[in-house]
Amino acid sequence: MATGDRTIGVPAEGRVDPFGDPFLRTRFAVPSRPATFLPRRRLTRHLGQALRTPLTMVNGSAGAGKTLLVADWIATLDRPVTWLTVEAEEQRPGMFWAYFLQALDASGTPLSDRVHVPADPSRVSRKVLSEIAEDLVGRDPAPLVVLDEFDRVSASRIAEQLEFVLQHAGSGLRLVLVTRNEPMFSLHRYRAAGALTEIRDAELAFTPEEAAALLELHGLSLPGDAVQALVERTRGWAAGLRLCALAAQESPDPQAYLKEFEADRSTVADFLLAEVLRRQPRETQDLLLRVSVLDRFCPDLVNGLTHRTDAGRILAELHRDNAFVEQLGQGWYRLHPLFGEILQTHLRVRSPGLEADLHRSAAQWLRRRGTLPEALAHGAAADDWDFTAGALVDDLAIGQFFTGLRSDELNELFSRMGPEAVGPAPELVRAARDLAQSDLDRGMAHLHHAEAGLAGEAGDPAAAQLSWALLEAVAARLTGSPARAEQAAETADEVRPEIPAHLLDKHPELPALLLTHLGSTRLWAGRYEDARAALTEAAECPGGAQTVLPREESMGHLALIDYLNGWPGRAEHKALAAMTETERFSLPQPSGTGIERLVLAAVAVDRNELGRAQSLIDEADELALEIQDPVQAAGRALAAARLQLARGNTRAAVESATPAVSTAVASPWAEGLERVVASAVHLAEGRTGTAAELLRQLPDDRPAWVVEAARLRLAAGETDAALDLLDSLPAESRPGPAVTVRAALVRAQAAAQRGDTETARRLVAQALLGARRERLRRPFIDAGRWIRPYLAAAPVRPLAAGWLVPAAAPPSTAGPAGSRPAVAGPPPAPVVVQELSEREHDVLRGLAQMMSTQEIAADLYLSVNTVKTHLKSLYRKLAVNRRSEAVRRARDLRLCEQVPRDG
Repeated sequence: MATGDRTIGVPAEGRVDPFGDPFLRTRFAVPSRPATFLPRRRLTRHLGQALRTPLTMVNGSAGAGKTLLVADWIATLDRPVTWLTVEAEEQRPGMFWAYFLQALDASGTPLSDRVHVPADPSRVSRKVLSEIAEDLVGRDPAPLVVLDEFDRVSASRIAEQLEFVLQHAGSGLRLVLVTRNEPMFSLHRYRAAGALTEIRDAELAFTPEEAAALLELHGLSLPGDAVQALVERTRGWAAGLRLCALAAQESPDPQAYLKEFEADRSTVADFLLAEVLRRQPRETQDLLLRVSVLDRFCPDLVNGLTHRTDAGRILAELHRDNAFVEQLGQGWYRLHPLFGEILQTHLRVRSPGLEADLHRSAAQWLRRRGTLPEALAHGAAADDWDFTAGALVDDLAIGQFFTGLRSDELNELFSRMGPEAVGPAPELVRAARDLAQSDLDRGMAHLHHAEAGLAGEAGDPAAAQLSWALLEAVAARLTGSPARAEQAAETADEVRPEIPAHLLDKHPELPALLLTHLGSTRLWAGRYEDARAALTEAAECPGGAQTVLPREESMGHLALIDYLNGWPGRAEHKALAAMTETERFSLPQPSGTGIERLVLAAVAVDRNELGRAQSLIDEADELALEIQDPVQAAGRALAAARLQLARGNTRAAVESATPAVSTAVASPWAEGLERVVASAVHLAEGRTGTAAELLRQLPDDRPAWVVEAARLRLAAGETDAALDLLDSLPAESRPGPAVTVRAALVRAQAAAQRGDTETARRLVAQALLGARRERLRRPFIDAGRWIRPYLAAAPVRPLAAGWLVPAAAPPSTAGPAGSRPAVAGPPPAPVVVQELSEREHDVLRGLAQMMSTQEIAADLYLSVNTVKTHLKSLYRKLAVNRRSEAVRRARDLRLCEQVPRDG
């Protein structure tokens, strides 16, 4: 026997450790797997690489399923495996190596008699380590040694000794470390050499499919969304899932329990408190309790909450030790959700009243660092509404109530603000919430209080004044008050130079919203060109997703101006572009006021696509259920009244023609619409005098209404008055084809009534030339019977053939001589806004074959979501809303010759 060591060749039953105590055989036993254990083949397949690499590390948090995973893998092997569960006493090298050698012996793979067992529990000689390594060299198969709970070995010298043996054993040893933290090995060298197999916490986490299977082993069957929610809350943590499943078995409603269980009052809490929190030093426990109020944290923030200076080191150690502190990158961390819930409850018990102070300190720290959303959340959690509302206003973020990005979040957060919060900032926030929801009475009352407060505000209230100007512009738009909107814009221009440039750059949505509301109010007032200037500037604002809603609304308003000026093609293009804005940035749908859909509906009426017009009006109505916007209401009145007139529903047209809003001033073009529609109804019912009287004093002298008035005056028998109205149009007005076509038809009808057939034919041809490109069918339908002979006349018919009247039949199939041409049946669709991609053609073919979205996805090897994205783009480009419309439109336009016909 060597000095200080003894040989291992003693009968097993008589062996003792260096202290003279018998070896504990339970530490050499592979743990058994419970009946509810779920084998996870993806992980055991990964572990299979351990047979080819000298070192394997299974590194995960407490309860991550590390030990049972390795035990399950071992059960699949047909070779002996050495298992040793490490205990804290083995900080002494002699003790560790004595157990290591005894574990080899117990597994049936002992080393030779020349290897000496340490006799001193505190040390092991280099000679013994060399003997162990030399004895392992060349072994085939190499012994597979699993060291479970290796994180209990904190002595660096043991890790160094183990690495020495592993290195010098060559291919004669396969070592598997099961640990909660990263061992003190030169892991980078093993990784670089491809000599390391590792499974970490993220890979150990249960997938939703694995979680569902685990729950089924416990007799629980949950819907997919419930399983997904449970996995998200537990982060796929094995122990958390198993403990939840066991508790749910005892619940009368397992599904409800798993959805709503209180983590702090469950066995999960007992596990985490015992296995994680209480294992930490008292100072670290205090740190964890304090950071439990935070969704994420960095060392500087933690130092501020704990009055320490070493948070960086502690957080790094907690993360390295898998103590349920997750690293987010760039120096930020977060707690595991369940651990955070439990710690917060523990904090309230241990330090009552401290939570609010921690939230307040965090809010102030985050505010100074410019992290506004989190600062607001913590300010609200501290119930400090003066700070919270003030931070929102001072940051110029008041416009976010109207952008669709954070509006729901801000509404929910400030819904908890009580009446005790007073002052300009809280009142501005209340006004923004109410105005964003079209609650005018409450919103304007709060806005008035804010204005009064700002008048006596000391210091530099520029941000608050600019916020007030925005809200004043919103109120002006919703009440139809042009003077008020102009005053708000002037105030904004005055205070804007006092705002730091970085704040203005940070919030491009504020000027975009101001311009949009100003432009909308100008449009309501009939100041088309002034409105166009403001709306064009708004539509061109930068800012991406921050300004997408004001850009969408501005483009929709610009489309309406084009329509009112008689340019349906331009209006359609702008309206379709507006509809795609929110799709580009994946904003919550639906969004906006729907004005662009109303413009498209009006264009569809002009093209005699009445079904499409109704669908678009219905969509706009769904979008604007709670919106009290004058221009949107007038746009709906315009589209709906024209649709009802086209259908011959005169009473319904009169009811539809009045915007369903109350405003400070009337809109001339909205009033012009009412008069024209009412006049058309009186005329249809034989009251020609009343019809003519309504048109004598039009509130808006825009060419579109003047031409409509002329058409109705002509129908009432006032030919000269009708022509005088047309002659009164200024030459510089340059209206679009929707106006010029109708004007030409009025003059043509007047010529026809006077017997001037040649002039009438020339004017009808002129109208057809102007209408053909825009596919304006309604003016010719509304013209009545007089126009039919002219459309059938040989010089004119080719101009109408195919889009307005049926194409000429071949001689062998021509109809009876003298048959009267009629306006064509279902007209062709609008032009495609943009060419279809190859993939969109593929999707279109699937639609024509009556395939479902899922079938198209499978056929094209795409995901269902990708197919849905292509469908959205396809509908937009074809200007349709439904599958059948898309197929029909594609055939009519010969976009895809391979699209099969129905039947």
